[in-house]
Amino acid sequence: CEILSSLPLQMSLYFNVYFFPFWWLITVAILYLKYPVLSDYYKFILVTIMILVSLTELIRLYLGYVGNLLEKVPELAGFWLLTLLPQLPVILFLLFNEGLKIHSLERAVHIVFAAFLSFQVIVAFFTLKRMVNTLATRFRLTEFHRLEEQRPGPGA
Repeated sequence: CEILSSLPLQMSLYFNVYFFPFWWLITVAILYLKYPVLSDYYKFILVTIMILVSLTELIRLYLGYVGNLLEKVPELAGFWLLTLLPQLPVILFLLFNEGLKIHSLERAVHIVFAAFLSFQVIVAFFTLKRMVNTLATRFRLTEFHRLEEQRPGPGA
C-alpha cells in the first residue's frame, strides 16, 4: 500500500498555517495606517479582499490538510482550485498594484505569501495527478479481480 500524500506539500501547509496570522496582522496594520490616503474604491476593494482572503485561507488550509494527509482527491482538488483561482490572483493584485501605495514590509510579506501559494499550486497538482492515477489503477485492478471471480471455470 503506497503512501500518496506529499511531504513537501504538507511542510508547506504547516508553515503556511503559522505564517498566515503574521501576514494578516501585518496587512491589517498597514491597511489601518494607509487607509486615510487611499481612494474610496481602493478602500472598498482592500476591505473586501481582506475578508475574502481570510475566509478562503481557512477553508483552503483545512482542505489541503485533509486532502493530503487522508489522501482524499476531492478535498485536495478543492484545495488546489482555491489556491489557483481566488488566492493567487488576489495576492498578485496586492503585490503589483501600485495604486494601493504598497509599503515595503507589506510587499515583503506578500512576496512570501505568493511564494507559498505558487509552490503549493505546483506541488498539489503533481500530488493530485499521482493520487488520481493510483486510485484509478486500484479501481481497475479491483474490477478485474471481481470479473475473474465471477467468470466460470474452463470445465463448467
